[in-house]
Amino acid sequence: MKTDEQLFSKVVKENKSTIYSVCYMFSDDSDEVADLFQEVLIRLWRGFGSFHGQSDIKTWIYRVALNTCITIDKKKKRRSKARLSMDVDYFDESESSTAQVRMLHDRIARLQPLDRAIVLLWLEQVNYEEIGAIVGISAKNVSVRLTRIRLQLKKMSNTND
Repeated sequence: MKTDEQLFSKVVKENKSTIYSVCYMFSDDSDEVADLFQEVLIRLWRGFGSFHGQSDIKTWIYRVALNTCITIDKKKKRRSKARLSMDVDYFDESESSTAQVRMLHDRIARLQPLDRAIVLLWLEQVNYEEIGAIVGISAKNVSVRLTRIRLQLKKMSNTND
């Protein structure tokens, strides 16, 4: 019989990329992403014993990760309005595609936390019903918000507004 620690370790290993993806959407600084990841793990561990499987484990992990990152992001914005720009090589591809990824990341980072979460989940190819379950809205509302988010992203300039 597996102990809670062993089971938790297995769940984290299976969902590590999901947790990292959520953290990455809230920062492009590798140290900050690592801090977010660690905080998400702490909160997952604290809630692990009370998870009873009423939803899929991945849905629960997304929800904890998003809530953790949103909370920390709000605290960070209250403390400082200055934004650090880190020159991070997101992918090992040509310069033009890296520039496009940076531009998209910059625009997504300017969205409200809930909209950022919805975009992240959509980019992870999570279906509308599951996105709704994770963020607490209906699947129809997810569809409407994604349409509005796409328009908002298209209207953004490459600099902070």
